[in-house]
Parts: sequence; structure tokens; C-alpha cells
Amino acid sequence: MPIPLFNSIASWLLKKRIHQIELFLKYPEEVQVELLSQLLANAQNTEFGKLYDFISVKNYDTFKERIPINRYEQIEPFIERTRKGEQNIFWPSPIKWFAKSSGTTNAKSKFIPVSTEALEDCHIKAGKDMLCLYYNNNEGSRLLTGKNLRLGGSSEVYQDNNTFFGDLSAIIIENLPFWAEMSSTPSNKVSLMSEWESKLEAIVAQTIQENVTSMAGVPSWMLVLLNKVLETTGKEHLFEVWKNLEVYFHGGVSFNPYKDQYKKLLPSSGFKYYEIYNASEGFFAIQDRNDSDELLLMLDYGIFYEFIPMDVYSTPLEKVLPIWEVEVGKNYAMVITTNAGLWRYLIGDTVRFTSVRPYRIKVSGRTKHHINVFGEELIIENAEEALKNACAKTGSEIVDYTAAPVFMEGKEKGAHEWLIEFRKEPEDLDYFSELLDNALKTLNSDYEAKRYNNMALKKPILHVARNSLFHDWLKMKDKLGGQHKIPRLSNKRDYLEELIKMNS
Repeated sequence: MPIPLFNSIASWLLKKRIHQIELFLKYPEEVQVELLSQLLANAQNTEFGKLYDFISVKNYDTFKERIPINRYEQIEPFIERTRKGEQNIFWPSPIKWFAKSSGTTNAKSKFIPVSTEALEDCHIKAGKDMLCLYYNNNEGSRLLTGKNLRLGGSSEVYQDNNTFFGDLSAIIIENLPFWAEMSSTPSNKVSLMSEWESKLEAIVAQTIQENVTSMAGVPSWMLVLLNKVLETTGKEHLFEVWKNLEVYFHGGVSFNPYKDQYKKLLPSSGFKYYEIYNASEGFFAIQDRNDSDELLLMLDYGIFYEFIPMDVYSTPLEKVLPIWEVEVGKNYAMVITTNAGLWRYLIGDTVRFTSVRPYRIKVSGRTKHHINVFGEELIIENAEEALKNACAKTGSEIVDYTAAPVFMEGKEKGAHEWLIEFRKEPEDLDYFSELLDNALKTLNSDYEAKRYNNMALKKPILHVARNSLFHDWLKMKDKLGGQHKIPRLSNKRDYLEELIKMNS
């Protein structure tokens, strides 16, 4: 099929999906309640369904009372049995795929079940919706006349007991429809390479010859790739390599620390950035408007959502709310029930609602990745915004960072200790630290209260990381490339002390 004709047909089909999206925008509660009913009905004869008597669960209140909130540790025995070949345990259709995920830093791997329904009705459907929403906002787009540069993670798929596990990106590539593979670069063979540094060279060699019109991947790793493209080609910016490039779909980590660096590589006011929010457990939200920093929560992907307010999270007052009870501006831990058999699963991410008609969110951090040793409740969203502010005022650029508490000893007050790798270091590090501190005070009243007159917290301690420190740390842990992330904030000092030791 000629590419222009393919582009016209594909864009027409994608736009038809807008009418279905409008349905859950108009009737969000009804769509979610009906979805929960379907999930319960589908799984009523599974082992899990019989254990909790799904057949008698007729409404949300009963569902909430009967089925406990689950962390991975609680469901791991069920997952391990399925990995060994047993079926119909927590989901009725056969599950042979498991997305191997270690989260951000955990040494122990998690194996997240990926059902056929989750692949087709969530992950692949979301890929189509990314294009659908983009086309709906950009009528003159020529995106599908070229190829999408995709950057996945470590992509080997391993077979074990007639089930398969590997990086989610590999599982998706194995199950992509023909049109998606035809319109992507690099080839599946290169995409599925596992050794990051060889893969980087192969991606550059293959993609610089293509007509790339869009890109998709984690900002930190994509930046490494794009700088390698410019280094290889000797060009000054990416439009000299791919003249028809028009959009970058990004997710996985906050875009804030990298935004200015991308604008230097892509010096065009017309270039678009679209954020997505996905994980091994599911695809959750997509930016649905040009030049927005909010994500539309997708309510018809086979995922039922619940939320725990972070001000009562892990306390005796903890409560769980359905989507129709959330409030704008509050921070919530997200709980999901999915069409892959995750029942009331605490995913570990936190989100903040920016609107409820429709339901739009910002990803604010991780339930485990914050600093709250002194009652300061510092979350990743605060850190990213403060760093962006300090960089803008000093003309500096950040590659990566991490922060941890300095605990009180005797009469000594506590502090936050930061380790930052700069692409462009500020001329005055003390001034940068002061700007960071002041921005955090402005963004977070709890932090400001603890810093008042050095009451509980002294001013931040800041170290400059040597070039490639975080890269070397990830390489040492065999976590280079794709989906692996640096631990940004931690209540413990383990990661920071490892990195400082390597930095000396």
C-alpha cells in the first residue's frame, strides 16, 4: 500500500475513536462502574473470584469491603503459580506473558501478568489513541507519512515453563499489529537487542537513513540517543537529520529537567511534545491537548481506578476513594484493578488531579520515593519544579540527580543532601543551592515550615557528580537503557552513599 494512502486511511480510522473517548468524558462514573462489573463477571469462576465470591459482588461498596488492597508481595504466590503454568487463578483467559519489572531501583524483580485483553484493549489500544488524540488536535499532520523512532528497554524475552517474561516493550513488539511495525524504526531485530551500548550504535546507524516523523521513549535515554545522532551526523540540530519530525511522545520520568535541552536539539516553536503515562501494569493516561502539562485519564482500557489520599496513606485513617470522590489539587496513591487480574493493586505511583470534568492528572511521584523524615513531605513533583527553576535562573542543565536526608545527630539539625550531575554546571554552586532551597519553600509549605530559622532542616548540602556517574552506577547494576530510572528521592541513604562513594 502506498504510504500517502496508508496515511489517509489510518488517520481516518484513528479519528473514529474520538467518539468513543467522548463517551467516557461525558459519562465517566457510569463507564467505570460498568467496567468493574465486567471485570468481576469475567473472573467470577477463577480461584481468586471464588475466594472472594465475586458472583455476589453487585456494587462498588461490596467490592471495596470484601477485597483487600494488594501489594506485590501479597499476590506474588498467585503470580508464581501462573508463571509455572497454572491458569484461571486470578484471570480467566490464559496468561503466558509477564512483564519483568524491578521498579526504579529494587534488586528483586516483579513479574507483572500481561493478558491478551491487557495487550489488545490497553497497551496497543493506547498506542492508537496517542495517534488519535494527536491527529484530532493537528489536522494537517503528516506523521504517518514517515516512521516513529521508538526507544524501548532491555528487550530480551525469556521462555520459562511455557510462559514468557521480559521487558514490557519487548512483549508489545512481539504482539504489535502489522501497521505499527511497518511504521516504526529501528527494526524489531535492533529494537530487541539487549546490550544498551551496542544497541545505541545500531539504532543510530539504522534510523538516520529513515524519514522519522515522530519519536517515543523515556526522556533521559532518548536524550542520550539524540545526542549520539548529532555526534554521528555532525549536524547542529535534529531537523537537519529528519526534516519532517513533528512530535515526541514521552513518559517514564518527568520531562521538566530535560525540556530546555530538547528545545536546543529541536529549535522549532511548532514542534510538539506529548506526554504519556504507562507502566508494566497498564497504560493509564495521555496528554489530549497541544501544549498542555495535564494528562487525560483513560477510563475504558479495562482498568478500574481507586485512590488513597496521601495525607492518610499508611496511617490508621487510610481510606480508599473511587474516581467520583477525588478532589482537584490533592495528592493520591493510585490503586488499580485490571483486565490482567490485578485486583486492587497498589501500583506505587502518586497522582494529582488538575480537573475532574474531565479527569485530568499530573504524575506527582512514587509512594516510596519521597523524603519525609522531618515532616517535610517533599515529593518528586516539588523537586523537579524547583530544579527547573534553579536551572533557568543560572543557565545550567541537569543530566541526573538524587537526594536523601541527613539524619539528626545529637544537637545537629537534619538536612537534605543532593547529588547532581550537570551537563552545564552553574557558575556559582552556592547560588544554585540557594535558588533550589527557596523554590522548594515556595512549592511546599511543610518544607518551608521545617526550614524556618533552621528549625528542623538546615540548608541543602549539594555535591556535583562527575560526568557519567549515574550511567556507570546503572551499568554496574545491569540497568542501562530503556525503562530503568535513577532513584530521585529516598527516605534512606543507601543509594546516595553508593553514588557518593563512586564519585570520590
